Amino acid sequence: MQPPDAHQLCEPLPRSPTSPVRVSYAKVAEYQQRGLIHFHAFIRLDGPAGPYTPPPGWATPDLLGDAIRLAATRAHIDGPEANGRAHSFAFGEQIDTRVIRSSAFQAGTTITEGKVAGYAAKHATKGTEAATGTLDPRLKRITELWFESLPEHAARMIRTAWSLGARDDLKHLNLRKWAHMLGFRGHFSTKTRAYSTTLGALRAARAAWHRRHTPPRPPTTLVLSHWAYDGTGLTPDLERLAVLIGGGPAREQEVTAGA
Repeated sequence: MQPPDAHQLCEPLPRSPTSPVRVSYAKVAEYQQRGLIHFHAFIRLDGPAGPYTPPPGWATPDLLGDAIRLAATRAHIDGPEANGRAHSFAFGEQIDTRVIRSSAFQAGTTITEGKVAGYAAKHATKGTEAATGTLDPRLKRITELWFESLPEHAARMIRTAWSLGARDDLKHLNLRKWAHMLGFRGHFSTKTRAYSTTLGALRAARAAWHRRHTPPRPPTTLVLSHWAYDGTGLTPDLERLAVLIGGGPAREQEVTAGA
């Protein structure tokens, strides 16, 4: 088989057991201080059966880097039409590709797999409030901004997203729902299934760990707190007591005789 060049590698590969390589990736989104989204992608060439099989010898980091840069120049997404003008989205010119080394390489500014894991973990808890000083909860009304101490640049972006969200031709973007995120409604992280473990596997591992390390609980007492309507007024005994307290001697004799 003839090894592919960068142009062939950046084309979609057929999902077939006979494919020589499998492209796996993970991506994290980062808010910049100016409020725009900055993407970091970790892309890997695996063998045909996934990450536990080596790729062919021709699948070098240089070849992958060339394919990434070429694919970035070709990629674009058609955006909405606003004011009679069509918009599209594409990558900018600032595309930086670097080789990720194993954790054994620690010298200088080498990017290692350990640094990549730490970087992805950092963005799992980072949102607009950390980068631009904006909001955490969603906005129900735009007037809620009056009670928030926000940088003017961030507040202007929120108001712009809120205003655009009222347009009929942009309602499908749900900009008001995501105005507190400056209009970005994507997840901080996405990945292919074969890149690493899945969230379901992590949840199962945590549950198993807790079962092994949590001491057994003593038997619990089942308490049923179910109430049903029985009637209005006092019980007969409480009615007699009320008469004895406030009804006077004549009423007391009547109650006694009736008893």
